[in-house]
Amino acid sequence: MAYVETAYPRSGIAEITFFHEAQNSLPSEILMKLASAISEEGRNPESRVIILKSGGDRTFCAGASFTELIAIQDFEAGKKFFSGFAHVINAIRTCGKMVIGRVQGKAIGGGVGLAAAVDYCLATRHAAIKLSELAVGIGPFVVGPAVQRKVGLSAFSQLTLNATELYDASWAREKGLYAGVFETIEELDGAVMVLAEKLAASNPEALSLLKKVFWEGTENWDTLLMERAGMSGKLVLSDFTKNALAGYASKG
Repeated sequence: MAYVETAYPRSGIAEITFFHEAQNSLPSEILMKLASAISEEGRNPESRVIILKSGGDRTFCAGASFTELIAIQDFEAGKKFFSGFAHVINAIRTCGKMVIGRVQGKAIGGGVGLAAAVDYCLATRHAAIKLSELAVGIGPFVVGPAVQRKVGLSAFSQLTLNATELYDASWAREKGLYAGVFETIEELDGAVMVLAEKLAASNPEALSLLKKVFWEGTENWDTLLMERAGMSGKLVLSDFTKNALAGYASKG
């Protein structure tokens, strides 16, 4: 079972939830629906703020779908798959509404990209992070600009090059990825809703202008992230990556 659904828990608040039974991994269909849902709420005059979350109580997002990665046979298919991450990040960037991330558990690869792309991210102490792409011969090319923008080049480089290492939630908070870390999901959900209600009660014009200020300098991302998708689309066809993916698949 996999889904993307939108709920409205309070006036002015849109809550977008994605779920995939494989640790909330992200196949093309989920990426497409997620980008669409975010853009739609950006156009919804009733929504003042968006909460982005995943289902379940363990992993926030395991990143790219290995099933789809293994099935890629040509450059166009590879670029199209990785462009799904570009579309989600750009939807968050351009939707005009503040997006709060709710990270209840581990974030891997593209999951780190989602956590970095939101405007304000809260997590539990179980929300360790890892950019695992280099371990399979690719690289966090598409999510890289979002991650680097949030944590800086030094921390991004550390995550990228030490691709098999999980960094705990305290480290992620120290680097600026998380604005707050909580002991339990219940505490996390309470903090997310308090912030969402404050933002929903704020001047929408001020929030819209702040969104533009926060994202200044990213106007080229429509082009940049698609170029980065092409980098990953090419590398996923390499013998190194195919062998690495096959190795991971055999373990799973």
